[in-house]
Amino acid sequence: MGKGDPKKLRGKMSAHAFFVQTCWKEHKQQHPAASVNFSEFSQKCLERWKIMTAKEKGKFEDMPKADKAHYEREMKTYIPPKRETKKKFKDPNAPKRPPSAFFLFCSEYRPKIKGEHPGLSIGDVGKKPGEMWNDTAADDKHPYEKDIVHIKLKESLMQQKKREVSRLKRQENRRKRRKMKRIRKRRKMKMKKMMMNKLLL
Repeated sequence: MGKGDPKKLRGKMSAHAFFVQTCWKEHKQQHPAASVNFSEFSQKCLERWKIMTAKEKGKFEDMPKADKAHYEREMKTYIPPKRETKKKFKDPNAPKRPPSAFFLFCSEYRPKIKGEHPGLSIGDVGKKPGEMWNDTAADDKHPYEKDIVHIKLKESLMQQKKREVSRLKRQENRRKRRKMKRIRKRRKMKMKKMMMNKLLL
């Protein structure tokens, strides 16, 4: 979803990506507090996907078709917002957006293309991975999609960890404030008692 544009649709997903997403939701529902090794989780999803029958994969393979049709219908009426002329502040500590499966594919094959075809222009070198990606079978794209799921799960776990650390810090600060308040109250009572004793003498 685009920042500042809540109406913008997310990108289209593959059947395998829908399957992994479903597995992830089921796991979180069954084990909401359990920690997840994202590498093992994504690998198990891939292993399950490989041994599934065509019938079992059917509903997940139908999802991208429906998703694509919905995406194309919505994009026909989608009007992107006007770009702001003011330069937005970029937080250097903000987490980077995870790359796409296609980006990982390009990163792997672009150096090979340059080495095998040194005479190609920069534009042709940029187009070639796109042509190769379009000609790549869905099963051959799974490793790259698996890596994307791996990266997104890792990012999700990191965000959860940051939120937990922040929550614990807030709890600790509240505990310290309550402690200081009790100390000040005892000191005040002690001073009041001393003053009363002096008056009685």
